[in-house]
Amino acid sequence: MKNPADQKHYIYFIGEELPQPEAHLVQSTNAANAVANLGYSTVLVYPDKKAKATNLINLARPFQPKKTPTELIKYYNLHNKLKVAPLPMPWPIDHFSSKFTDSNTIACKYYFPFHILPTTKLVHSRNWNFVKAAIKNGVPAIYEHHHHEDKPFEEEIVNHPLLQIAVTVVETIRKSMIENGMPPEKVIRLHNGYNRLFMERQPEKAAEWRQKLLSNESQKLVVYAGAIQQFKGIDILIYVAEQMPNVQFVCAGGKSTEVEYYQQLIKEKQVHNIKFLGYVLHHELASLLQAADVLVHPHCSGKAATFTSPLKLFDYFASGTPIVATEIPSLIEFQNTQAIAAWCEPDNPSKFAESLQRVLETHPRKIEGYPDSIEFVKQFSWENRAAKILTYVDKSLLPPL
Repeated sequence: MKNPADQKHYIYFIGEELPQPEAHLVQSTNAANAVANLGYSTVLVYPDKKAKATNLINLARPFQPKKTPTELIKYYNLHNKLKVAPLPMPWPIDHFSSKFTDSNTIACKYYFPFHILPTTKLVHSRNWNFVKAAIKNGVPAIYEHHHHEDKPFEEEIVNHPLLQIAVTVVETIRKSMIENGMPPEKVIRLHNGYNRLFMERQPEKAAEWRQKLLSNESQKLVVYAGAIQQFKGIDILIYVAEQMPNVQFVCAGGKSTEVEYYQQLIKEKQVHNIKFLGYVLHHELASLLQAADVLVHPHCSGKAATFTSPLKLFDYFASGTPIVATEIPSLIEFQNTQAIAAWCEPDNPSKFAESLQRVLETHPRKIEGYPDSIEFVKQFSWENRAAKILTYVDKSLLPPL
């Protein structure tokens, strides 16, 4: 029998190993971190496939919340209030294609009801199966859903009173969720946020980046941070770099295979003024964004442009650096703010180059950053986002502060 006094944890479940250089993992880890910063006992739960099969203590007591390791703190710019509980997933889990040996099945069917449930007050996850497991075991849940899917939601789950709220980041996804059976009153659109460490000025580290990346002090630095994929506009950026040989372009982010592909591409094209740094740890990324003269968001049109969450845009804002962005549906609402220096239609490399050149001429770099951008983004902190989500949760179901 569960003792209500023991049910204290806000469980944020991720169905993938950490750390990995994926935008959705940045989003989830920072969302969990924000709840911890609000004062709730928050545990980030995720599979640990490196667990030793011989460690019987781990298997007997798999849910053991502990301090977040330094590796994760640096990787995702986390703070010291968040706890983690990696779930041991020894062989043969995930080594065979079977739902019985799938780590998500193990987490939902075995670890949750027998080990996590007794001390859990509220569950939050982008993993639908984990949300279902929580509700079926009598635990209230918050569901995040950020991509289009044609699969209908189960009526008994979406209409269950324990499903407190579903959260998405753009209106197009909200509409598709309703079409797939989510009750309209149970789904809200709420932007992602920025990590407050991006707000802290780091002039010395920014100067180090400029010294490392630029051939001389007068050269301009243009930075892109995010996924290194074609639909994100990376090919457009390479074209723009070709047109602006005196400007240094830098791309931070991406998987090693994607970075290698583009490094080979620029070698073949003989474009010498664009560098691919690979994934930059978040505690280093803030100073890189502040080091730039201009930050770019060269997204292409297409289906992805209707739901891509402007995750990096908020970190861009927090840096106070001028931004050149493309007019895609998920960014349109920001067109009336001065925080973005120039807008450009998508899929048009020439226009993007013109806009970038104009901003480089009209917006000189400020070590302290542009105040319009910094002030504008304050409303979008991860902590503000978490607090808004929790207003949709019945007060009696919230963990104790």
